[in-house]
Amino acid sequence: MRVRADLNISLDGIAATADGTPENPFGEDWGRLVAAYLATRTMQDRVMGDTTGAGTTGVDDTYAAAYFDGIGAEIMGAGKFGLHTHPDDADWRGWWGDNPPFHYPVFVLTHDPRPDLQMEGGTTFHFLTATPQESLERAQAVAGDKDVRIGGGPTVVRQFLEAGLIDQLHVAIAPIVLGKGISVWDGQRGLDQGFDVTTEVAPESGTVHVTFTRVEALPIS
Repeated sequence: MRVRADLNISLDGIAATADGTPENPFGEDWGRLVAAYLATRTMQDRVMGDTTGAGTTGVDDTYAAAYFDGIGAEIMGAGKFGLHTHPDDADWRGWWGDNPPFHYPVFVLTHDPRPDLQMEGGTTFHFLTATPQESLERAQAVAGDKDVRIGGGPTVVRQFLEAGLIDQLHVAIAPIVLGKGISVWDGQRGLDQGFDVTTEVAPESGTVHVTFTRVEALPIS
């Protein structure tokens, strides 16, 4: 069982945009940030519900497919679920419709817990106030022998990185500069020293896929 995280970021490390409005909560920059990922065949099928086979293939789609592969539970922040824009809406059920693309338990970190929300397709949202370690223990208990994904946003991913709980971090770096927003790299100086780092470029989009895989500590002789 591994703990994994995947984020789309800009060249300057921004993983959550700052141009959202109540009418357009994702903002104009968000579309540019995730354009290559959302255009893949996997995301068109799994997230957008297009089962016609439309969408790009190649390097970006390989990583998009890996995003869902082998995951048994997810932990996400309240912002990813949308509670920051719907704090008083007891009927808010997330961004993904009645059949979210997860199909496994999802733990939403929030200071305002709600009752469990069971959706179609095997997704159940559990809302809890917990430390990274506590929430990870909850997620691992239901994930079986599969991996747990830290689904974001960047603030939550940073918390798990700082706690030393992430085994693999993948960032898809879009060739754009945003200049404002939330950076995943704040406070992460020297992160690369504890990980093996690999890179791969998607020629069709210019996205650079960087994967940090934790280096196992050597036993003391």
